[in-house]
Amino acid sequence: MSIRTILRSFLTVGKGTVGGLSESSAGSDPIALFDRWFSSAKKSGLFLPEAIALSTATPDGEPSVRMMLLKGFDARGFVFYTNYESRKAAELAENARAAFLVYWNILHRQVRVEGSIERLSEEESFAYFRTRSRGSRLGAWASEQSSVLTSRQELERRFREREAEFEGEEIPLPPFWGGFRLRPDVIEFWQGRVNRLHDRIRFRRDQDGWSVTRLYP
Repeated sequence: MSIRTILRSFLTVGKGTVGGLSESSAGSDPIALFDRWFSSAKKSGLFLPEAIALSTATPDGEPSVRMMLLKGFDARGFVFYTNYESRKAAELAENARAAFLVYWNILHRQVRVEGSIERLSEEESFAYFRTRSRGSRLGAWASEQSSVLTSRQELERRFREREAEFEGEEIPLPPFWGGFRLRPDVIEFWQGRVNRLHDRIRFRRDQDGWSVTRLYP
């Protein structure tokens, strides 16, 4: 981490704690507010501000959670990518609901998002897949994500095999890999404040767009 990044982090510690989050500053569009907060997080010097804790559940309600990287968002929702044969994807296939939390500790802010899940098109997934490093693309082919692995050597062997298979060629999109979009029904913004009198502003989707409510901390 560079000195410039460290200094930027120091200067943004607690930003927003004094000013807080009012209904007027939150506005009526939670995606626009998320965009502003995400931009502040990227400028703050945080490592991986796009890291989210994604939660899924089985049909009978058994939950699981893991860290993911948010790879895009717009009015349609929030996008992440994974192996479609992984545990999370299997749970989403049976229970197409999910939630995630992003926490930006320097800014003393967090956002909670809950909603339904849809798969991205193959074209959308491939467009992103092509932006990944060659090693990451080979890794996607090599990994049977969430399956039992007998040894590290087996994984490295599978990687070398794929490396040889696609040597000098464009690496295709694996048929078992791609993106999901979480279409939000609820987005809650939390701004830390002194004396634990935090601001919590919740947006809930309704027929007219979004309703806005303040919650007790």
